[in-house]
Amino acid sequence: MNFLDLVSDDGHSLKIYFYYVFLNLPKIFSKTIIFVYFISIFYVINKYSNANELIVFWSNGIKKIHFINFILRFSVLFLILQLILNLFIVPKSQNLARILIKESNIDFLPKLISEKKFINVVKNLTIFVEEYNQDGVLRKIYINERVDKNKSKIIVADKGKIIKKDNQFFLRLYNGGITNLNEKNSFALNFSETDYDLSNFSTKSITHPKMQEVKTSVIVNCFKKIIKDININSLNIFQNLKSETCQNRQLNSIFDELYKRFILPLYTLIISLIAASLIVQPKSKHFFKFHKMNIFLLGSFIIIISQIGLKFILGSGGMFYFFILLPLILVIIYYFLLLMITRFKLNFL
Repeated sequence: MNFLDLVSDDGHSLKIYFYYVFLNLPKIFSKTIIFVYFISIFYVINKYSNANELIVFWSNGIKKIHFINFILRFSVLFLILQLILNLFIVPKSQNLARILIKESNIDFLPKLISEKKFINVVKNLTIFVEEYNQDGVLRKIYINERVDKNKSKIIVADKGKIIKKDNQFFLRLYNGGITNLNEKNSFALNFSETDYDLSNFSTKSITHPKMQEVKTSVIVNCFKKIIKDININSLNIFQNLKSETCQNRQLNSIFDELYKRFILPLYTLIISLIAASLIVQPKSKHFFKFHKMNIFLLGSFIIIISQIGLKFILGSGGMFYFFILLPLILVIIYYFLLLMITRFKLNFL
């Protein structure tokens, strides 16, 4: 629903809207996959546990640690899937979405024009119409075009009509005048009929490539150049690189994207271990009562930590490597804890 602004505010067609939504699905899926994966494992194990169906495994000699190992190995597939999405598919689809917006015509412009309302769906252009008849005729038209920083153009006309030629929109105006303004003087010209080309204007949608649309290999190269040319603790914008993609990029934005693409998927491993530990039920009635809730809250807490971990990385240079390695540290510690519980059969097992 957030993408409906492409139609309502930026004037793109519904066809462009649906293409754009489709190209954003990989990004949405990559962001939600870790939470969906945790909920899925938690729900399935909890369901079979409530139905006492997991007893079949234990009665046939399958140890709980072996079951946990299977879940951990299975999570590696999701880890690989996330890496493929984050490193290749998502940047490619986001780049295609930007190109689609950049090269698309503003097909919905005629439907966005309404009476007594300023319309500015395209850059450097404002249109005001006093009356919009059902036959498509516009009356009392005012157009303000910003040519550049110091120049502008004002067009007024008694009436007009939007026409389409060769897949481009034109505004045919009748009985009006054009006034060109600059810092020094102005120049006015009257006309009885003229065509105002709307195809010269671009959409207000952002068409400059964002960091999430850049190839992973390019970002890695930019990162290497930053580390080489700038102190790692500096957040200054480096502009001395020849690559246009690297220019005007902040160090924290590159850190942010690298963290999302490389580090976040690693949290899938610890999430799978936490969900699988649902089978390790404590014997104490007090702990057993809150066991499922504690497991769910712990998994949710780890997911939250994974999302806000970047702020800690950027905020404390000394803890940089710790937070980079945090998902692997958590996997080792939690797995060792489960190994002790299942193999040595402690009192609360």
